[in-house]
Amino acid sequence: MNSYPVVTIFAIIFLIEAVWWIVWMAIALSRKIYANFYFMLVSFLIWGVIDIVVLRGWSSIESLLYIAPSIVLTIIPLILLPGMVSIIAEYQRGVLFRFGRLSGLLQPGLNVIFPFGIDRVWKVDLRTLTIDVAKQEIITKDNVPIMVDAVVYFNVSDPILATTKVVNYTQSTTLLAQTILRSILGQHELDEMLTKRAELNEKLRELLDKDTDPWGIKVTAVEIKSIELPDTMKRAMAKQAEAERERRAKIISADGEYQAAQKLLEAAQLISKEPAALQLRYLQTLPEIAAEKNSTILFPLPIELLKAFSNINNK
Repeated sequence: MNSYPVVTIFAIIFLIEAVWWIVWMAIALSRKIYANFYFMLVSFLIWGVIDIVVLRGWSSIESLLYIAPSIVLTIIPLILLPGMVSIIAEYQRGVLFRFGRLSGLLQPGLNVIFPFGIDRVWKVDLRTLTIDVAKQEIITKDNVPIMVDAVVYFNVSDPILATTKVVNYTQSTTLLAQTILRSILGQHELDEMLTKRAELNEKLRELLDKDTDPWGIKVTAVEIKSIELPDTMKRAMAKQAEAERERRAKIISADGEYQAAQKLLEAAQLISKEPAALQLRYLQTLPEIAAEKNSTILFPLPIELLKAFSNINNK
């Protein structure tokens, strides 16, 4: 039986797999994952020695006996090498566990790990996450029941702590945010919530960030979305706002009357000093009267004429 074509095919396959194996070893060495590199090196040497023995055996009479080992040696790298690869995205970090113990942190890119469950990688997303704090009833300091909901923005600052210190950091942060929201807002009056929302948001963020820091969580912002008031409180506030508007309108009207009276007083004092000014005012009024289509026009007598008659009577 001529076995040279078969030997050639298996030799080419073994050569390609050897190159593939060497590439993975180079990746492990470049990333300074020395344990994986040594494991792959030893595995490669054992696999290579067996390959050489099998290929040399094809030249013997019992060459058919080497078909099964050749097939097995061909399949082993196809099964082994893909399980030794872990790809981490740019926005992720990989927490590596070896035999269940924390081993390190994998950086973005192609990483080489031990196969067969020896190494397990937990991928942690470092992007900003958003959670909605469910609407809940809160009693304010002045005993007003309100419904409040909020939104929390956070991200993972330490992937190892987020993986080893808490089971589900998203759910835990949500529940903690609900508790802190109820506790802090219950210490303030309704007017403070409506007028000092920015200060309350910052206070909530600081407290939530402090409590989630042991979990490797960084809270970047907490925003109170809405504050719902009871219908009775809405009506009372509407009446208060209406009364406030009426008060301001009356103040503005009274202030206008006061200023007008002041101006009239100043004008009267000025005219009283110059009698001719009053006569000029009379003359200015005549064109205004004539502009109107009136059937009767009353002409005021000049004050000087009245004074002249008064002087004659006195004589």
